[in-house]
Amino acid sequence: MNGSDSKAKQYALRLLSYRGRSEKEMAERLRKRGVSDAAASSTAESLKREALVNKVLSRSGARHFMLGRGIPKGIIDKILRDDENTDYDNARRFVDKRLRMLGRYPEITAKRRLYNQLLRRGYSAETIIKVLREKNMKEEDQ
Repeated sequence: MNGSDSKAKQYALRLLSYRGRSEKEMAERLRKRGVSDAAASSTAESLKREALVNKVLSRSGARHFMLGRGIPKGIIDKILRDDENTDYDNARRFVDKRLRMLGRYPEITAKRRLYNQLLRRGYSAETIIKVLREKNMKEEDQ
């Protein structure tokens, strides 16, 4: 790796440290700096990690997040071709994290809030109910 590639990588990493950026955004910023488009090609993977791990979104929520950032649909489909258990595992992680904060509320209120929060993050009703049953929350109407 020559000096200009190293500087381009450092600049790209600095931009990504502020927030996740789409390939389009990175390409424009790097182009302004005189760097080739190839330096921005890995940002889609970074956005996937941000959406699934940091924001705890479902795969469909991550798809929506990346589309909003300007990632082409073909690249998103290729990246999100992971196993089907990703949504379930992420939903469980989210519920575990939120149950600590919702512990002071009555169970029906906590369940309703969890259900709605997961729904807004793009999880299917089937996945949500499965996770809430696993956490021994009573099956009642939302």
